[in-house]
Amino acid sequence: MEVKSVSKNTGISARKMRVIVDLVRGKKVNDALTILKFTPSPHARFVAKVVKAAASDAEKAHNLNMDDLKIVKILADQATTLRRYRARSRGRASTIHRRSSHITVIVSEQEG
Repeated sequence: MEVKSVSKNTGISARKMRVIVDLVRGKKVNDALTILKFTPSPHARFVAKVVKAAASDAEKAHNLNMDDLKIVKILADQATTLRRYRARSRGRASTIHRRSSHITVIVSEQEG
């Protein structure tokens, strides 16, 4: 049984999130949470929250054991981009793109 958890519009670009997401892809949930706890990036906290949410949902709603759960699929997709403007020389304006991302985690019971 696969259980899905999504965090939308995190405020961190998908490019920065993919580096952290790649660290835990295919790992067991307990190992992934340990890796994320000791990752020096402050953005690992967001990924850990989503992994915990998926594991908790699998445990409570579907009666799966947390020790047997494995991250089957984890994605960091691009979300909406906020466009801001900053004044530049000679009366012009340049755009600043504030990118955000969606984090999707799918966990399933490990076979074997």
